[in-house]
Amino acid sequence: MAVVVASVLAAGALAPAASARPAPAPAPAPESRERSVPPLTDERGRTLTLRGWNVEDKVNRGEAALTAITERHFRDLRAGGFNFARLLVFWDDLEPRRGQYSERYLRRIERILGWARKHRIHVLIDAHQDVFGPAFGHRGIPAWATRTDGLPFTPNPDDWFSEYFEPAVQRAFTHLYEDPDLRRAQAAMWQVLAERFRGHPAVIGYDLINEPMGELREGEDLPTAARRIEAEHLTPMYNRLARAIRAKDRSTWLFVEPTPIVGEGVPTGLGRIEDSRTVYAPHFYNTAMEAGADYDPEAGWIEAYEAAVTAYPARYRMPVVVGEWGPLNNALPNMGRFYREAVASLNRYSSGWAGYVWCYGGGYCALDERGRFRTNKERTATPYAPAVAGEVRSDTYDAERRRYRLDYRAAARPGVTELSLPPSVRGWRVSVAGSARVLGNARHGGRLLVVARPGVRVEVTVREGGPHGRTDHP
Repeated sequence: MAVVVASVLAAGALAPAASARPAPAPAPAPESRERSVPPLTDERGRTLTLRGWNVEDKVNRGEAALTAITERHFRDLRAGGFNFARLLVFWDDLEPRRGQYSERYLRRIERILGWARKHRIHVLIDAHQDVFGPAFGHRGIPAWATRTDGLPFTPNPDDWFSEYFEPAVQRAFTHLYEDPDLRRAQAAMWQVLAERFRGHPAVIGYDLINEPMGELREGEDLPTAARRIEAEHLTPMYNRLARAIRAKDRSTWLFVEPTPIVGEGVPTGLGRIEDSRTVYAPHFYNTAMEAGADYDPEAGWIEAYEAAVTAYPARYRMPVVVGEWGPLNNALPNMGRFYREAVASLNRYSSGWAGYVWCYGGGYCALDERGRFRTNKERTATPYAPAVAGEVRSDTYDAERRRYRLDYRAAARPGVTELSLPPSVRGWRVSVAGSARVLGNARHGGRLLVVARPGVRVEVTVREGGPHGRTDHP
């Protein structure tokens, strides 16, 4: 879930001094960024864009695990124009006793995937952990896989993220990364999931571990520790898990995360993942905003994050999908601007994102109890192209004018491009230039298809409003 690191960064013994934090850096030019980070693609070679939200049940466990997730979640996602859900699953529920996997839990996941398929939602199965797991009062790695060497742990319910820096929690991560039997257990857990869900039409990927952390060394500041943990522990772990999963599932995308410290604009220390179908999946949280502050447009945080987060996938030629983002207090005066600028930034370099979190109520929930977007959350619902049958030249959305433009060269072999339009009482007007035609009617939101002659350049423009929200084509 969201990362609340402000108190940790302020705790001098555990964090760098303010002067050691990375200064805001200018983002690279859009043209160079688009070329350097490759897109996510489907089995037909189409360029994919994922837009959606995390879906979770952190309240129920054991026999009641995942029961808070219903078909309504996926029906409402699709109705809002979204096509992506990052589904949180917990190792402690899947394997409550070592070597004993819960068939009930697997069937519950299967039922959720059935709803996702029915409503055309891509699902990322996320092996989630918060503060390691139930041994520390949270969820994730089972208690039987938690080793602390007797080091102390003091809960801090007012700032749960600070618990990551408790000695017992840090040592537990070290044992997970280094102990041969725990390595085998983690790989076996993933093989159970991969064998069960390989080939499922709703499953697009596996997120190997949520927000991994590790053990700081004496005198080490947080950015230095993060880069070392990523290089020395996470990179080998991801390669081990990739090999294990590929023994059961050869094609599903693998999503790998850096430590959450990337949110401070710190470039990752991750190395090469030896798998050709790997996605870089950082999270996008700002420490000040997570601590309750309003968005500060002059701080340069979005620009610094974008510059830092694109270096790794550009180097290793990996697509980017941001797995979590979104502030807790979304109704502060500058939050409208934050959502505009954040969505624009995410769309420049990523193949998609999942906001945190698709639920009905307060806190981080995207929707209120009646299913209406909470303040500023509606800004995440914009027109986009879930799949493009060709090479994308540009893909832009003007939030002020409510205008979306897609420019692409159609593939050499025939294919279908998909457009998704969110609900609009004013209606949408769609025009297409090039040897192409639009199929369908999404006057007030929905799905359109574009069929083009192979090899031609196609320009699609979507505007809100206009006479009857009609669809125009030459």
